[in-house]
Amino acid sequence: MTAPARQLTAPVRPGSGRVGVGTANGTFGELLQGALPGPGETDGEGRFLVTLPVARWSTARFELSPPGSGLRVSPAGKSKAGRLAAALLAELGRPCDGELVLHGSIPEGKGLASSSADLVATARAVLAVTGEQVSGRRLGELLTAIEPTDGVMHPGVVAFDHRRGRHLHTLGELPGLQIVAVDQGGAVDTLAFNRAAPGYGPGERRHYAGLLDELSRAVAVGELAAVGAVSTESAALNQSRMPNRNFAALREICRTVSGLGLVACHSGTMIGIMLDPRRDGYRAQLSAAVRLAQELPGQTHLYRTLGD
Repeated sequence: MTAPARQLTAPVRPGSGRVGVGTANGTFGELLQGALPGPGETDGEGRFLVTLPVARWSTARFELSPPGSGLRVSPAGKSKAGRLAAALLAELGRPCDGELVLHGSIPEGKGLASSSADLVATARAVLAVTGEQVSGRRLGELLTAIEPTDGVMHPGVVAFDHRRGRHLHTLGELPGLQIVAVDQGGAVDTLAFNRAAPGYGPGERRHYAGLLDELSRAVAVGELAAVGAVSTESAALNQSRMPNRNFAALREICRTVSGLGLVACHSGTMIGIMLDPRRDGYRAQLSAAVRLAQELPGQTHLYRTLGD
């Protein structure tokens, strides 16, 4: 099911008329990622993911420059954001003249939507300085012309077609959760991964449709154990596509500390244990999870989800 086109309702801070600033959050991988039944079951059609927003951010500052000065991007490696700024300015009928500066706290190549956050923050900065709008659908098309993208332009937990840039539906909000994550190391090139990713058969697609229905129900009623169960199963299914050496050990740690479940960066290097800070004994649970996670190969990190 596809949502109607919507205006980009951004966390945008208006600038002075020549400067615009935009921000966007990252995600901790995906609660669920797979493909749904329908036409094109042997190709890339029907692929989707369900976001888990986290309190890590990308910030973009775009300053208009005199005509003919061209587009400058800093850091120089943020070429994807530069491509989006140029495409968006062309979309709006504006000259491609300005300076784009990005900074943020989202590690790159880990599956935390760093590129998506850069792109959405860039779009918000450009729109802030021009005072114009584009629909969410059109923005998704511009983003996916550059690379598959996360649904970070939409608030809350959303199902998103990351190949076509389409919002499928909003599942709702979750309370703020703690994630105890282990990064097994290295980095994943999103473009290369998606080019090489195997397809999904009809049986797999039906199974993922059932998981999406269950996750939608669990988020709507706030049943965190069921959210964790679906997320853990998605992480397990992803082992055949993007194996993580710490999966089995983290699943056992999650059972030991009575965590909600695992959440995987399906095209990244991290898997985490979800904990509910509101439960009794949370501090001891967190301490035990961190201690056990630190015994695994890789680096342990803490992330906090954005919640209601």
